[in-house]
Amino acid sequence: MTSKMRFYVGTYTQPIKFGTGQILEGKGKGIYLIELDMEAGSLINLGLVAETPNPSYLIVDSNKKYLYAVNELKEYQGEPSGSITSFEIVPEQNNLLPINTRPTVGTDPCHIEMNKKNTHLFVSNFMSGSVCVFPIALDGSLKEKSDFVQHVGSSINRDRQTSPHAHSLTFDPRNSRAIVPDLGIDKLMVYDFDETKGTLNPGEIPWYSVSPGAGPRTCEFGKSGEYCYLINEIANTISVLSYDKSNGKLEELQVVPSLIDPFQGDNTCADLQISPDGRFLYGSNRGHNSIILYSINSKNGRLDYVDTTFSGGETPRNFIVEPTGNFILVCNQDTDNIVLFSIDQDTGKLLKKNELLIPTPVCVKSI
Repeated sequence: MTSKMRFYVGTYTQPIKFGTGQILEGKGKGIYLIELDMEAGSLINLGLVAETPNPSYLIVDSNKKYLYAVNELKEYQGEPSGSITSFEIVPEQNNLLPINTRPTVGTDPCHIEMNKKNTHLFVSNFMSGSVCVFPIALDGSLKEKSDFVQHVGSSINRDRQTSPHAHSLTFDPRNSRAIVPDLGIDKLMVYDFDETKGTLNPGEIPWYSVSPGAGPRTCEFGKSGEYCYLINEIANTISVLSYDKSNGKLEELQVVPSLIDPFQGDNTCADLQISPDGRFLYGSNRGHNSIILYSINSKNGRLDYVDTTFSGGETPRNFIVEPTGNFILVCNQDTDNIVLFSIDQDTGKLLKKNELLIPTPVCVKSI
């Protein structure tokens, strides 16, 4: 078994205005390829492999043949829209070959998901609060959209929640029901996916409402599939929800903070990841610049606090627990670095091993 693993890194390449009002000057040039030497505990930058605007979120198909990147833009071809670009992976050349690009019919696309059969892509448009579905052709190219769902509504935070902001999409363990946290309306929208038509249809229970002002961002199902874990960007909390596989009903079991120690500055949560063995949950804090660690109770799904670790830079966005469960790679957006941590297999605690300079990194995905 090889001790080396490769990852693609998405970056911001252009100025972008976030929902918070902050304007970030993107320094990247596109998508980069890096390599982890697990034996040495080190990272190597293999260079820029594709130039494309603001590829802020990536996904690789399960066959490792194609990569898809959102282009987080407010305008595409003169219309208020972002875009999504497909690439063929050419591993022997350390290269990505562009295939085609489609408009996402909504602004600032920030997340992509793919169903297990690699037949459809699901793009969440953050600023305009919508989800767009694209069928995937056999050659990896994107067909015309098969569905588009526009969210409506608002919530109590007058700075962040005056309109819908779809932030991500996660499939349940059966891969037939999709959960879409919408930060702007404080709801998890629940959809049944019709694979034949490529459409998202309101579920039997069409949404779950979180606490007003929480700002749900992304969620992940635990190993058993009975519990869904949700990170709330504005409230700086993590919710444990029970999940009824029969009808998609979500119910709150527990809410824990993403910040344990008192903090006087501004903080917003970002990503949430569960270790491959299902024992540990990690969340990133932007502002506090940390990764929080909880252990997951295998009997009731509840969380117990374990530790908080400095992220090694500023504004940790997306991060990844790599497939073996031995390391975490954290993208620190504002300090242009990716930090590698080893994971203690008994406690889940993190130990910094290495770091790598990558301009404005925001997403890392394994290949």
